[in-house]
Amino acid sequence: MATGISNGTVPRDGTAGDVWEQRDNGTLKLNNKTVHLRVMPEASNDYRVVVFGAGGVGKSSLVLRFVRGTFRENYIPTIEDTYRQVISCDKNVCTLQITDTTGSHQFPAMQRLSITKGHAFVLVYSITSRQSLEELKPIYDQIKDIKCNMDSIPVMLVGNKCDEVQHREISMQEGGELAKKWTVAHMETSAKTNHNVKELFQELLQMEKRRSVSLQVEGKKSKSRRRDKLKGKCTLM
Repeated sequence: MATGISNGTVPRDGTAGDVWEQRDNGTLKLNNKTVHLRVMPEASNDYRVVVFGAGGVGKSSLVLRFVRGTFRENYIPTIEDTYRQVISCDKNVCTLQITDTTGSHQFPAMQRLSITKGHAFVLVYSITSRQSLEELKPIYDQIKDIKCNMDSIPVMLVGNKCDEVQHREISMQEGGELAKKWTVAHMETSAKTNHNVKELFQELLQMEKRRSVSLQVEGKKSKSRRRDKLKGKCTLM
């Protein structure tokens, strides 16, 4: 049974009978015992991207396709996983952290903590499920509530599974209109076919206004041609 919180994280080994209650004062109640959330200081060389979305929309598939270049057919529910990439920024070693969150609403304190610590956000829905788009609205509202100034926060609304056109319930135009209403970027992807996956994270990092971040330019010729453009930027190694 989960008994406490360490380094600002919520225990993941609780039993089915555990009862969680989130409080406004930054604490949790676990089985009538108060647990304090402790957010550790951020490391200046970390850049955190948090991926939200309903269960089954392909959040993990997008992240795994980007980080490892793999795709899995079977759906495996996620509580929370963090994937790390070493990046180079002005000859300093930095870390790009991509947090793949749960698709359920069982851990509101974990969700709030992820938003608090996140620097950029990917909001994923499936183009084959209108319900998955509806479930993103309270998440966006919470990000807006916690971060306050959304002008400085990179957010990408992503319609995944665009390869399944025969089952489409949400048009690209509809997704784009919602993104315009939220003043966020919009893109459709397919983790299965690897369509727009790298472009998604590249665009998200380019939206960062407080620092200059970009993915690695592959190939010696490309790197040579764009050396001036990438000067002073972070590149994925």
